[in-house]
Amino acid sequence: MAARVEFHTGLPDPLGYAARLLRKAHGRGLTALCLAPPPRLEALDRLLWTFAEREFLPHVRLAGAAAAALRRTPIWLSASWSPAPAEGVAARDVVLNLGGEMAPGAAAEVRVIELVGADADEVERGRAAWRRYKAAGFEIVHHPFGAPGG
Repeated sequence: MAARVEFHTGLPDPLGYAARLLRKAHGRGLTALCLAPPPRLEALDRLLWTFAEREFLPHVRLAGAAAAALRRTPIWLSASWSPAPAEGVAARDVVLNLGGEMAPGAAAEVRVIELVGADADEVERGRAAWRRYKAAGFEIVHHPFGAPGG
């Protein structure tokens, strides 16, 4: 069976959607890496502190974090994929991509969820990523926002 990548597209609020998915993953005991360009990463970092009253999602910026912090923190935020940032630090169970740098080949080892907003730039970014994954032989699972079960 080919490795697969999930696309959640047409998201009116990609950051809020990512925060909800991260909360769900954390609640299930999973670890996550969230990839995004630096300005979006900064906004997500702030959002994870405030989006749910009386709830904290433990997260750390991957760049510059000590191995001890990475080992004890279930959610990592980064601008680019780094499957083994430090010796003794386990890879993540799931990668949420909001437009960060991720080579399609890295997706073979972990569950990848591409989050694509509704604006034109996001749609084009999502289409380009879809083409890269498809060309690399990945099965694509599409979850359009607002569709039944999506």
